[in-house]
Amino acid sequence: MMLPSSARTREGVLYALACYGAWGVFPAFWKLVASVPPAEVLAHRILWSLLAVAAMLAWRRGGGAVLVLLGNRRIVLTLAVSTLCISFNWLVFIAAVADGEVLQASLGYFLNPLVNVALGVLVLKERLRPLQWLAVGIAAAGLVGPILVGGTPPWTALALAASFGLYGLLRKRLPAVTPLAGLAVETGLMAPLALAYLLFETASGQPLFGEDPVTAFALLAGGPVTALPLLWFAAAAVRLRYSTLGFFQYLAPTGHFLLAVLAYGEQPSPTILMTFACIWAAITLYSVDSWRIQR
Repeated sequence: MMLPSSARTREGVLYALACYGAWGVFPAFWKLVASVPPAEVLAHRILWSLLAVAAMLAWRRGGGAVLVLLGNRRIVLTLAVSTLCISFNWLVFIAAVADGEVLQASLGYFLNPLVNVALGVLVLKERLRPLQWLAVGIAAAGLVGPILVGGTPPWTALALAASFGLYGLLRKRLPAVTPLAGLAVETGLMAPLALAYLLFETASGQPLFGEDPVTAFALLAGGPVTALPLLWFAAAAVRLRYSTLGFFQYLAPTGHFLLAVLAYGEQPSPTILMTFACIWAAITLYSVDSWRIQR
């Protein structure tokens, strides 16, 4: 039975909070495997994510959707490229957490919506209104600051924002591909490489699941921890307007920022604080302009 609109909206809000809240505390989870090389963590994440997604698809009887995707050459090629983007994004994020650069990760995901705007203009030929152009200019000014002062741009943040932005652009071109079915194909494409890497590491004398039970559990749990938020995201997306869902996306980098400063003792430099201030101002301006137009 179809729920009333208000009830569906409340459910959508709960799913969105669960999804973006989980992504917001991701650094705390990946800190558990900080002693394991990032490439090895990535390999585990790919394999156990594939198993978790396969189990969810079996439960929801969604295996047929995956077979349909595999039968379309254009979709498979596009997902192959998106696989490279998301694998690189995961690797950079895991390494950033292990190296104590959670602030950079937070900045990257705050920057991501504005990267999406830039890709929309450059690739999809979308048009921006004057206030939106001003928002993009403020964000760009915030990125120039660290380069002028320290000579080094925030590479980790830029890598995360660019890789996830490209991933989103590729998936936008495949509107019929659901998050779970798409992730099943993506992890399936990377699984042979991930398995080969882990077997090579094991043959070289490296422990397969780390040095202690907590690390082993975290590596195995990386699969459901990756897949469950995607399931919640899909549930939220069908219950909420996309513009409403967009406002929840800032919960994740906010969680990263709070964890970095309050839990891990990372101290943002004045230039990084200036960058954050510019990004926050740009996001606020862009969001207010979008809300004004919708009204």
